Amino acid sequence: MKISYNWLKQFITIDWAAEQTAELLTDLGLEVEGISTFESVQGGLQGVVVGHVLTCEKHPNADKLKLTTVDIGQETPVQIVCGAPNVDIGQKVPVATIGTTLYSTEGEAWKIKKGKIRGEESHGMICAEDELGLGENHDGIMVLSDNLTPGTPCSEVFQIENDEVFEIGLTPNRADAMSHYGVARDLKAGLIQKEQFKELITPSASNFHIENRSLKIDVDVLDNELAPRYSGVTLSDLIVQPSPDWLKNRLRAIGLKPINNIVDATNYVLHELGQPLHAFDANKIKGNKILVRTLPKGTKFTTLDGIDRELHEDDLMICDAEKPMCIAGVFGGLHSGVTENTTSIFLESAYFNPVSIRKTAKRHGLNTDASFRFERGIDINNVEYALRRAAILIKEIAGGDITSDIVDLYPNKVRDYEVFLTFEKINSLVGQEIPKDTIKSILTSLEIKVKNVTESGLGLTIPFYRVDVQREVDVIEEILRVYGYNNIHFKEKLNASIAPTSKFEDYKLQNVIGDLLASQGYFEILSNSLTNPEYHELLNDRDTQCVTMLNPLSNDLSVLRKSILFTGLEALSYNLNRKKQNLRFFEFGKTYHTLNNDYVEQKHLSLLVTGERNNESWLTKPKKSDFFFLKATVENILNRLGIKDFSTHPYESKTLSEGILFKQGKKNLVEFGIVKSGLSKKFDIKKEVLFADFDWDNVLEFAKENRIKFKNISKHPEVKRDFALLLNENISYKSIHDCAFETERHLLKQVNLFDVYTGNKLPKGKKSYAISFTLQDDNKTLTDKHIDKIMNKLQRKFEADFGAELR
Repeated sequence: MKISYNWLKQFITIDWAAEQTAELLTDLGLEVEGISTFESVQGGLQGVVVGHVLTCEKHPNADKLKLTTVDIGQETPVQIVCGAPNVDIGQKVPVATIGTTLYSTEGEAWKIKKGKIRGEESHGMICAEDELGLGENHDGIMVLSDNLTPGTPCSEVFQIENDEVFEIGLTPNRADAMSHYGVARDLKAGLIQKEQFKELITPSASNFHIENRSLKIDVDVLDNELAPRYSGVTLSDLIVQPSPDWLKNRLRAIGLKPINNIVDATNYVLHELGQPLHAFDANKIKGNKILVRTLPKGTKFTTLDGIDRELHEDDLMICDAEKPMCIAGVFGGLHSGVTENTTSIFLESAYFNPVSIRKTAKRHGLNTDASFRFERGIDINNVEYALRRAAILIKEIAGGDITSDIVDLYPNKVRDYEVFLTFEKINSLVGQEIPKDTIKSILTSLEIKVKNVTESGLGLTIPFYRVDVQREVDVIEEILRVYGYNNIHFKEKLNASIAPTSKFEDYKLQNVIGDLLASQGYFEILSNSLTNPEYHELLNDRDTQCVTMLNPLSNDLSVLRKSILFTGLEALSYNLNRKKQNLRFFEFGKTYHTLNNDYVEQKHLSLLVTGERNNESWLTKPKKSDFFFLKATVENILNRLGIKDFSTHPYESKTLSEGILFKQGKKNLVEFGIVKSGLSKKFDIKKEVLFADFDWDNVLEFAKENRIKFKNISKHPEVKRDFALLLNENISYKSIHDCAFETERHLLKQVNLFDVYTGNKLPKGKKSYAISFTLQDDNKTLTDKHIDKIMNKLQRKFEADFGAELR
């Protein structure tokens, strides 16, 4: 939120530097994130002076140029070449001297330099209105008053306003501070604590009076819950034109573009008092009647931005006798607003239900200054005052008359909040005793009324506009922020309780595995849990349902993810499109779904791999990251967590074309494999993608302490023997591996598959495994007889269990 310092000073007299005021506002909870400068004329006309044209002759080398001599207050007049048709002897004109920086209408800077134009020297430039940023006219140079003295800075001639603008990071609870008046109100309370007693200057509405009652528009509110208060008044004989400079400068300072005097006046009051207003062209209100109501679902309505929208049955609308004119509190209609031909208006000021406005704004994807305030809660007791203030301002800048009584429909008066504040509670929460007189002073400065005082506490009445102060603790927070957090004393000694934690805590194991993966070239990603509902149609999972957001940020982020795969593929696609080809990602995240009307939340660790294992170099050729590379990573993770006794199962799913599932008992640990090519292509990924999905909740359940064991290196040599086994195609290497260790538990140290052969030279349905077996005895050297005995035992076991044959 932007706050103009000059504007703020209209409400409270203060001569502090902007930085000092910003510091106090930050201490009060209105954090000033930055201070920028505003100049009504960019550059402030620095270097532009009044000149007196002494001579004006035709340029000797150009028909449309003139050669002038201009007195700019220096000892010697300067020669300037000018192309304006209206330059003449005796004129007082603005002159940009050598070195002056001017700005184009697009804000681009350019510097005036000494130069030659068609062979004649030119020492400056006589300026037109638009070249100085004082207007849009470029028909000729500006001609100034004859009373001005040559050399006078033009910054003194024109009313150039310089301002400092605070960028306040307003928290959502501070609806009361969404205006210059609201910020000034807080500033006053802070100044009182510094013993600077300032009066809050409120814009007067006492000169509001009705000239005649020639234009009456009836108002009927059909739903008082959605519109608890609705006010309006008509003004006629208005002249729609550009706003005066002071009003334009106020709006430009806070980043608003002036439109016309009527619209600018409503925007001014909105940012002045925090009350949104809307002006309807009275001649476009059919039947001279305003209806505040909802409309049937699907009703078409064209908003001010030209977009046709379908209304929801809960959208509150401002209608005339025939049609809708405005989405209440959110956005105006295309055909009911103020134009240059408007002469009469119906000016609206209202309080709308914050929840209704918030839902409507989100439904239509609209975020306006008005909805920003309505959906947080404005001051319902300020509605009529703001209406009077705006009507007076419009009369001042657009002429016309107030031509009706004020319509103010406020059937159910709201009540202020009642809270009893105990001194004991204040001291226990704050941590030190604040003097009772100081507490009363702070509350009074915040417009919180002290109804009664007892030995134990205070009975308080809190204004309705303080929507964030409804409980005792809320009042204490208000006292503390104004008293100053910096004034609370802290002990030098800090006591803390450290709870014992297990080394198997989730976050600790995440750090262990994260370090392991990072050491293997993986990068951690963090993707959004909100995702596109179209992704879950790819899963075709009828057993579980998506968790749908009631208040989505957009249609593309309207459900919680059921699978962690799709957001990972988005990350892969993003990097591949930016020429990052070899990628390894891991992510700890959650998935969400509903099952039998219950919400289910599961934690996962996912791995995504594509591209080459290593970069190309003169020493090594690139090697593709294949299924077995991912399998090794998966097994390393489980091994690092002490999980070894797991079973292996073939796995295929809606997302994986080839895969494996590791299980511990009946619980899944991890499923991994190759992502289906059709799915990858939907994310514009043409390369093979490997994916592993750990059920992290189950992994945590089976994680064990992986103790490191030490033993002496054997003094006796190891022996290797090979088998070339002819096997059926369905026999896996793992089954051979496990069978070997079950057969020889003591001397067999290692089994390694070093060659696989399939081809025409083998019988149909057969394959050949070349497997090496490493044998070693820690106590003696193995003899050939002992080795042959072990190898024969292995051979017989393979033949019996797998029908293997030696080749």
